This record gives sequence, structure tokens and C-alpha cells, in this order.
Amino acid sequence: MLFDYKAVSAEGRMTYGRLDALNLVDLEMRLKRMELDLVTGQPVQQRKLFGAQKIPRPELINFCFHLEQLTRAGVPVLEGLVDLRDSLEHPRFREVMAGLIEGIEGGQTFSQALASHPEVFSQVFVNLIKAGESSGNLPEVLAGLSESLKWEDELASHTKKLLMYPAFVATVVSAATVFLMIYMVPQLKLFVRNMGQALPPHTQLLFFVSDTLVAYWYILLLIPVLTAVVVQLTLQSNPLARHRFDGLKLQVPVVGPILKKIILSRFASTFAMLYAAGIPVLESIRTTQHIVGNRVIRSGLQRVEQSIREGRNVAGAFQETGLFPPLVVRMLRVGENTGALDRALLNVSYFYSRDVKESVGKAQSLIEPMLTLFMGALLGWIMLSVIGPIYDVISKIKT
Repeated sequence: MLFDYKAVSAEGRMTYGRLDALNLVDLEMRLKRMELDLVTGQPVQQRKLFGAQKIPRPELINFCFHLEQLTRAGVPVLEGLVDLRDSLEHPRFREVMAGLIEGIEGGQTFSQALASHPEVFSQVFVNLIKAGESSGNLPEVLAGLSESLKWEDELASHTKKLLMYPAFVATVVSAATVFLMIYMVPQLKLFVRNMGQALPPHTQLLFFVSDTLVAYWYILLLIPVLTAVVVQLTLQSNPLARHRFDGLKLQVPVVGPILKKIILSRFASTFAMLYAAGIPVLESIRTTQHIVGNRVIRSGLQRVEQSIREGRNVAGAFQETGLFPPLVVRMLRVGENTGALDRALLNVSYFYSRDVKESVGKAQSLIEPMLTLFMGALLGWIMLSVIGPIYDVISKIKT
């Protein structure tokens, strides 16, 4: 059971947070192990319709940065976590910090405590921390994680930048079209038909679409929702459908190639961090398979892992799958031959990151005029379909 608690430290400082416990007595004992005295505790009424609250990426960035600074200054991890817990404002993350502290006080290592919260700390995160603990380079690993999370945040902003404008324009165009079809066109339809003029095909089509929207608007609203639900359930229950859908996403014009570059850039950056931390190549590739988020790319990485197991070198294994272009394969080959594979992978990540930024800019320059043309053509069709018959009547009156 999850409890909201208020406790006081030995110095008299009041602390608030959340903690899992069997009951109030168990909660008090757990807080005692954290050198806190329970003041009040209330069970949390959990109504998680959409799952647990997600930890924002900026919170993880601050976590890595502050813990890196504290460990570099010689502060033990446990004390650093206590300081972080007391300074956090995010309730869910403060609860996670309390769980980490309790785990370490119970005899777990830092990486083991992190592994008990897989919904917050990924397998890559845990493996890097474990490697840092083993090698004594925990501050350097935390610094690398902080930079990697910042880079992922920047990459996510580029993705949003690519999708937000088309989504916004499409929403505005759809809303304006529905308004015209349901409110404006029916009024103009009565006027046009009362003129007794033979209607051209495009005007008849416009009136048909308008009548359909007016009569069956609720069905047209339900169709996208039901389609989205059916597609989501199909993708979750059918691995083959998910694989084909992921492959289709990579083939979408303009957006697909950019998405592939983003995925490969994330893979190369993570692979470089894992390898630089001392994790073997095969284990690094296996770990990165869980962060690419695309079944097609994941199956390609699985083929890479199998090829390396069979004795193929890294560059050759990647070349066989066709995941990377020849320039990137050449960079990997040079890095492998010189013993600087981690630096070669970082160069690959930089190559893709720069390419993504340029591609996003080019895509936006293509999408904006395309959307403008589409909106102009749609409004032109509506206006021509309505005004055309009126203009024909006026022309006949003049003659």
C-alpha cells in the first residue's frame, strides 16, 4: 500500500513524501531506517486510469547532474540521494528516491536499487550505473547519462517540431471544413437549387458530402476513435502486425527517413556510452535493442548480434543488415581497426544528429507549402462549387 507521510529528521527538518508499506507500523519502521520520525501517514487512494505518473525527462537530467556533482565531491551515494529526496518537488520522483534510499540501506547496491524501478530507470541506465560502480567511474558515467538525456530531450523537441505544425494546420483545416459543410453549405444549397440551374458534378459532390456530414456526423466522429482503438489493440496483440506497422512508418514519405535517422542516432549514442563504460560489444548491442522502439530496426540489430557471435566484425555485421549507409560503415570500420570504436560510434551519433536537424528543417519547408496548397484547393473547391452556378445564372441574365 502507498502512503503519503509527513516525517521529521533528527535535525528537526520536516519532510514530506510517499512510501510503500504494509501498514502504518511498517511505514514507521521504514522511516526509522531512513532516520526519520513519522508524524502523520495517510493511505493514497490510487485511481490510475492511464497508469502510473511518468517521470519527466528534465527530472532525470537534474537527478544525474546533481548526483554526479555530489559523488565527484566525495559525498556517498546514499547521502546524495537523501539530499535529493528532500529537495525534490515532483511527488512521484520523491517516492522513487525514498524507495532507492530504503533499498540501499537494506543492502542493495545503487544499480540494484535502480533496477527495482524499471518504469523510471531503463535497462541501459541501470547497466551503465552498474559498470560505473564496478570501474569506480560513477561520476563520469552520471555525467555521460546527463548529456545523453539532454540530447534525447533535444531530439524529442525536433520530432515534436516536425509534427506539431502539420498537426495544428490539419486540425484547423478539418475544423473549418466541417463548419463550412455543416453550417454554411446547407444554407447556400437552398439558394442555389431554387435558381433552377442544372448543377455541375463538383457541386453535386459538395452537396452530397455536406448532407452526409449533417445526417451522420456522430458516425463520422466515432470512426476515427474506433479505428484508433482497433489499430492499438491489434498492434498490442499481434507481433506480426506491429512489425509491419513499424516498417510502414519508416517508409512514409518525408517523415519515415527522418524517423529512421532519429532511431539510429539514439542507438549509436547509447551503444557508444555502453561500450565506453566497459560493457562488451555483444551485451551493448543486446541492451540497445530495447531502446530503439521499432521492431524492424530491432530485428536488424538482432541479426547484427548473431553475425558478431558467428565471428563477423562489427562493421561487416552492420554492412550486411543494410541499417547504416556506406559512410557510417566506413567510420565504424576505421574505429574498429584503430581500437577507438566508442569514438567512431559517437561520430556516427553526431553525423545522424546533424542530419536530423537539417532534415527537419527541409521537411518543414516542404510540408508548409503542401499544406497551404491543400487548404487553398479545398476552400477553392467549396467556393467554386457554390459560386459557379450563381455566376452561370447571372451570365444568362445579362445575355
